[in-house]
Amino acid sequence: MNLDMLVGLLPEHLLLAGILVLLVTELATRHAVSPLPVALLAVAAAMAAALGLAGEGYTAMPFPEQFVMDPGRAVAKAVLLGLALPVLLLAGEARADGRFAMLLLSSLYGACLVVSAGNLVTLFLGLELLSLPVYALMVVGSRRPESAEAALKYLVLGGAGSATLLFGISLTLGATGSLSMTAFTGAAAGPEPLAMAAVTLVLAALMLKAALVPFHGWAPDAYAGTGVPVTAYMATVIKGAVLLALVGVFEGARLAPALVGLTATLALASAVWGNLAAMGQRGLRRMIAYSSIAHAGFLFFVLLGEPAGRLEAVVFYVLVYGLANLLAFACLPSRGDEGTRDHLDRLRGLYRSRPAAAILLAVAMLSLAGVPPLPGFVAKFFIFKNVVEAGYTAWAVAGLLASYLGLFFYLRVIRIMFMEEPAATKGDTRGGVLAGVAGVVCVAAVAAVTLFPGWLLARL
Repeated sequence: MNLDMLVGLLPEHLLLAGILVLLVTELATRHAVSPLPVALLAVAAAMAAALGLAGEGYTAMPFPEQFVMDPGRAVAKAVLLGLALPVLLLAGEARADGRFAMLLLSSLYGACLVVSAGNLVTLFLGLELLSLPVYALMVVGSRRPESAEAALKYLVLGGAGSATLLFGISLTLGATGSLSMTAFTGAAAGPEPLAMAAVTLVLAALMLKAALVPFHGWAPDAYAGTGVPVTAYMATVIKGAVLLALVGVFEGARLAPALVGLTATLALASAVWGNLAAMGQRGLRRMIAYSSIAHAGFLFFVLLGEPAGRLEAVVFYVLVYGLANLLAFACLPSRGDEGTRDHLDRLRGLYRSRPAAAILLAVAMLSLAGVPPLPGFVAKFFIFKNVVEAGYTAWAVAGLLASYLGLFFYLRVIRIMFMEEPAATKGDTRGGVLAGVAGVVCVAAVAAVTLFPGWLLARL
């Protein structure tokens, strides 16, 4: 048992070690020391540990019915940790202090806990540990006046989501007498009113945290109100962890017929509204926020599919979606006012001044749009294939059509970069060195996933 506690929680232990080293360094040194090397080493080591456990087929339950580790969960942790590496590079460009790195590692610890949650209490603790540091990150990562307002909105609505989740957990205990995931999945398929109420509340809480319509109002202001590195983290790791929590909660269970129509309707509404609202945005961060609402809708369609294919579909989608977003953020100008550096006007004629950045940003946009042969198309294919196989062909067709509404604003970004003349007052559009490294890491990962998608899927 002691060995399982050490090995099964190795990624979490390495993150905790990184937090302690950063804390001691912050307290012991009088001069400012960059936290970037320690943070990168801790996250990279945790990712390598997760991949190693997945490669060995390691399966254990260090804490029975509370913490579970298996190859699929190990790969999911490795994906989330891998997406955090470019975020740290983007943050390093802004010379983030030790507080930023410690908060981000703490949030990553929560993300890993969410993935391995074996009961609803562990899931709740993981989601809180995932979210609470981000409220502070939004302020620490940017000195704009809007950051405090954005963090407050996120805090209030995040607290509402946590309260809703707790209410659902308490009803689950009342309906089943247990807080295990097995008891919850049994309640999800049953017709009892109390069990249905519990499942509905838990589902609503996860919809709020994933910014699904009609619980999406916090996302655009939160994404646009903070710094680019924090926005990148929220749009990738936070979003991915919440969606993996959704898979864990409903593991092995199909939705009750009464919830299928509700879930599919809200997922489709999110896909349509997110894409339509993104069309009128003038800043890339707000556009990504509405795009993330649409993508969350696509991912909630996974609940309609067969349970056996959910984890691989969601992990692959989270990886592809996260890499495309991070690649887009890495290509933004690194200089200028934090509030305007992502305005589309600053991207006019980008191909003439930074052709490599323009091409990579175009690849990111096309992958988010789901244009073949880029991995975004494969990710959408897996989601809707599972829905069709479950017998919900009409919903799959509707969702697939809604996904291509996004072509308008994704192609609009490409048109601005390649077909418009640079604005006379566009300012400095240069990128930073670390942002360039982050872009190289992301594009290499995108190329690997495009050429060898089966390697990842075989390990889930």
